[in-house]
Amino acid sequence: MLTDKIRTKQSGILLYGITPPKVKHTSEEIEVIAKKHVDRISKLDIDGLVLYDIQDESDRTDEKRPFPFIKTLNPCEYSKKYLQDLKTPRIVYRAVGNFTSEKFTAWLEETKQSQVHSVFVGAASHEQQNNITLREAYSLKREVNDNLCLGGITIPERHTKKHNEHERVFAKIDSSCEYFITQCVYDLEAAKIFLSDYAKYSKENNKEMVPIIFTLTPCGSAKTLDFMKWLGINIPNYLEEDLKDSGNILEESVRLSKMFFEELYIFGKKRGIPVGCNVESVAIRKEEIDASVDLLNEVKKIIKDNE
Repeated sequence: MLTDKIRTKQSGILLYGITPPKVKHTSEEIEVIAKKHVDRISKLDIDGLVLYDIQDESDRTDEKRPFPFIKTLNPCEYSKKYLQDLKTPRIVYRAVGNFTSEKFTAWLEETKQSQVHSVFVGAASHEQQNNITLREAYSLKREVNDNLCLGGITIPERHTKKHNEHERVFAKIDSSCEYFITQCVYDLEAAKIFLSDYAKYSKENNKEMVPIIFTLTPCGSAKTLDFMKWLGINIPNYLEEDLKDSGNILEESVRLSKMFFEELYIFGKKRGIPVGCNVESVAIRKEEIDASVDLLNEVKKIIKDNE
């Protein structure tokens, strides 16, 4: 169903994103975490589960990382070994620079056995040393398994500075990307400007638009807010102050995320853009996990109310 929705360019695709457990955990601890993931996700009415491939990103900025980087399990291995009881389709992120050409080709061969969905991630910065580039990964995908349902990353905030994010998206579509998942969105204006230019370019160049899936992330504390900014997520100053002064950052971030998505969904629909949503649950606190499920349910209502 997920593949069909992507390839028929449907609006309202709903995803839930998680990070695999940290490598420091014992096998027994990973089993416990995986059981919790399976129990929680099996109850969600979603089109797909996103599994992130976390990179350090420390060489992207000189600013100190608010939280220490701890390597996580390979998302493909975690999915295959620990989440086998989960029937939900997967979208697995792949940080392509971690692979040699031979290893990446071998993984692509494996994807022929089932309809895998993936998002290829390039270097976090120009300083990062990579075995293969994003362009080379796209080329290998077309050679080895062109049927792989491939997505790309788009960053709407980047559009306000470089004004070419829509062109980058169409270039990736030409490289066989069939959908895009955004970085977490807290800058509504930037996202709307990007969508507007995306639709305009499509019309002027007679190109089909593919689904744009906006990522929403509940934020549980001022420190998490600082970490999101460190990751490059643009949070307007007024919004940051509103969140910190709200008395309950988590509750306010969920309210704002819901409002943002409703505006973006209606805005996209008017322009014929298939818009979807990916709700991230990357925290370990129960309160934040519960908030992500609540937000997912609210997003589902928005999609249904605007069918």
